[in-house]
Amino acid sequence: MWKLSLIVILILGQTTSSQAVISRGLQMSDQPKSVEKPTRETEIATLGGGCFWCLEAVFEEVEGVNSAVSGYSGGTVKNPSYEAVCTSATGHAEVVQIRYDPGVIGYDEILDVFFSIHDPTTPNRQGADVGSQYRSVIFYHDERQKEIAERKIKELDASGIWDRRVVTELVPLRAFYEAEEYHQEYFKRNPEAGYCRAVIVPKLLKFRDLFGDKLKQ
Repeated sequence: MWKLSLIVILILGQTTSSQAVISRGLQMSDQPKSVEKPTRETEIATLGGGCFWCLEAVFEEVEGVNSAVSGYSGGTVKNPSYEAVCTSATGHAEVVQIRYDPGVIGYDEILDVFFSIHDPTTPNRQGADVGSQYRSVIFYHDERQKEIAERKIKELDASGIWDRRVVTELVPLRAFYEAEEYHQEYFKRNPEAGYCRAVIVPKLLKFRDLFGDKLKQ
């Protein structure tokens, strides 16, 4: 278990940098790919908290995480394109599907990181990214994940860390569609891009500061 509780971590890291409005240019879509089911050695978490580039970049640095894949969940259209999701008409959220080793990191610890790197009190937006595709949402894979997430949300609301209540949606995962190839590992490929420097880097620095003992070696 981690040395710091989520509440203490969030209090220490409450101050976040402002997020600039920077266009994330549209490109041709690739066909979404399927994602493997969990095995005895791995479990899966599917989370949405704003731009998937941000969550992906952070979780790729977490010890015990085997992969973080950007994609779409929660909508009504099969195999949606990025352009379609950006209209907010399909109902999808930008999410990251995380495959992790439960022997190294638990689901509750995955959620600790998740809640520390985005604002779960702002409906349908994160900073300058506005739209239902940027909503805070947890897509649970089983009842155990649901119970853990419900407990986390209650703890956060009771803590009084934020002036507003947590609005993170908690819904069962129905489908996950992998995003186009150019979205995958976006920060690694484009570290000097404006959005990466203005939005992703501050989140990474915050994570590294709060969870230094959980960084991949």
